[in-house]
Amino acid sequence: MASGTSRDVLGRGLRVLGRAIREQPRIFAVAVTGSVLFGLMVIASAYVVGGVVGEVAAPAIARGSVAGGTLALAAAALFGISVLRVVGIFGRRLGAGYMQYRLQADYRRRVTRRYLDLPLSWHHRNATGTLLSNANSDVEAAWYPIAPLPFAVGTLVMLVGAVVALFFTDWAFALVGLAVFPALFALNVVYSRRMAPRQARAQRLRAEVSGIAHESFDGALVVKTMGREAQETARFAARAGELRDALIAVGRLRGVFDPMLETLPSLGTLAALVVGVLRLRQGAINVTELVSVAFLFTVLAFPVRAIGWVLAELPRSVAGWDRVRRVLDATGEMPYGEATLDPAAPAPATLAFHDVHFGYEPAEAHLPGTEVLGEVTFTVPAGKTVALVGPTGAGKSTIASLAVRLVDPRTGAVTLDGVDVRDLTAASLAANVALVAQVPFVFDDTVRANITLDRPGIGDEEVWAALRLAEADGFVAALPDGLDTMVGERGTSLSGGQRQRLTLARAIAGRPRLLVLDDATSAVDPRVEAAILAGLRAPDDRPSSGPERQAARRPNHGRGAPASILVVAYRRATIALADEVIYVEQGRVVARGTHAELLATVPGYADLVTAYEQAEQEREQTRPYDEVSRPLTSGLEVEVDR
Repeated sequence: MASGTSRDVLGRGLRVLGRAIREQPRIFAVAVTGSVLFGLMVIASAYVVGGVVGEVAAPAIARGSVAGGTLALAAAALFGISVLRVVGIFGRRLGAGYMQYRLQADYRRRVTRRYLDLPLSWHHRNATGTLLSNANSDVEAAWYPIAPLPFAVGTLVMLVGAVVALFFTDWAFALVGLAVFPALFALNVVYSRRMAPRQARAQRLRAEVSGIAHESFDGALVVKTMGREAQETARFAARAGELRDALIAVGRLRGVFDPMLETLPSLGTLAALVVGVLRLRQGAINVTELVSVAFLFTVLAFPVRAIGWVLAELPRSVAGWDRVRRVLDATGEMPYGEATLDPAAPAPATLAFHDVHFGYEPAEAHLPGTEVLGEVTFTVPAGKTVALVGPTGAGKSTIASLAVRLVDPRTGAVTLDGVDVRDLTAASLAANVALVAQVPFVFDDTVRANITLDRPGIGDEEVWAALRLAEADGFVAALPDGLDTMVGERGTSLSGGQRQRLTLARAIAGRPRLLVLDDATSAVDPRVEAAILAGLRAPDDRPSSGPERQAARRPNHGRGAPASILVVAYRRATIALADEVIYVEQGRVVARGTHAELLATVPGYADLVTAYEQAEQEREQTRPYDEVSRPLTSGLEVEVDR
């Protein structure tokens, strides 16, 4: 693999650069124009300096005086060339920087957009740290050579111009140039090929280090409570050590080749001086030409390095681009249809599963997939509440994901008002269906922003109405700044139950016609959960639920709630509120009916619900639900859900 990479890295790298030029041709043209102008002025400056030395300085020394007009003309020529060089440098750097950062920003957007298009099954096979690395360091690495690229192109033009100028000056000088310049290019190619596998490994290890760091930080609660700090530190240190060694290997190779790349132009200058002295003695050239050529070799030493910079970064660019392209070329996206449903329709939606089979794709392509659901058929009638009940791993969350089309069935269909959800537009599906997941996610923003998500038509009245339905208006009103309170990253200033109710209010605020609750109230007190579900069933006729409800009562303004509910339930009180219960085991619907019917006829269901109830009673005795929230100010009292 490494050898293959080293053989074709130059061609692949040039193709990556070609893509960049095709995507930003105008900016690249500006940068190259500036670079070419700079290169031509470098050549011109060499011959102007030679002319000043040979035609002005040497005669002046011989005569013991200098003509003012000649000196002014020489100064004007040098000043004019310097100004044009500055213009060239400005155009080159501005264009190259703008091109590089624009490509990086564009591809970060493309990668992120692709992440959102790809199904959850693809995300399950890729570590979060790797995805972060793809969108950040890999994109940066892919376009890193763009910064020196215009300089390198201008340098190539400058080298061609220099060789032509050397031929016009003297054939012996031209031979020196033809020996030095190709040797520089060949040395850079060898350098690039040897660097390729080292850069590829370093780029891969960057992603792995990022992945381990993200996993450790994201699982900080588990790490701390399980006393795994030392082990996690050692795991991170081991991979960080590998990255260190990989970067040291890169640095060692640079340490070998950089002096060679620095020395070769200097040897060219020395060779030009030796050849020049011999030709001067032979009378083939004069002092002006000798000084011009020697100065030209001297000033070419730095620009020629630009070619080396590009070639040296090509391996890293190729490694980064391969990782970015893996995301952009990933298959499995879920295309949407053209059908629409009216989200403002007064009737609630009807959800139906028709002989649905589903299985998650394996982590590796050669491994067989695992079927999670089979022959799942049931309906959530319009305006009804259906509870999904089953043991852990029965497929309840997968059914919830299928209902909101986070994943698609292998066979069968999921319909909403008789329309296959695969035929709906993304906007229509989002407007009609909302999911409140097991793990609540809260953005590092205000309470208001977390509920509205910048959706049109959701003002403060709608926000408060949704908070009341979610039994969250009381604790929000007690926050220091109310709706304007910043909740912290992932809602760290809120308790688990508060986060759950906030995400429930977010879903309700969009007024979906179908609400899917995937164990969405597990962290709140059972009495609060019962009040929430009762309110969702009959939002205009429900009892108060304790002091939090009285803390900030506001009028409902006629806002209704989703009339069709699919809820993944565990608690007996929650299940009893459902119009129908679907009992699931091992990915299949085993029984269906009312809670009382299943208790009487399905022993497995009765045992499971009884076990859940006993576990809830034990947990309620040992610790309070919805544990105290973190104080947002030093004077704010802690609160416990009731």
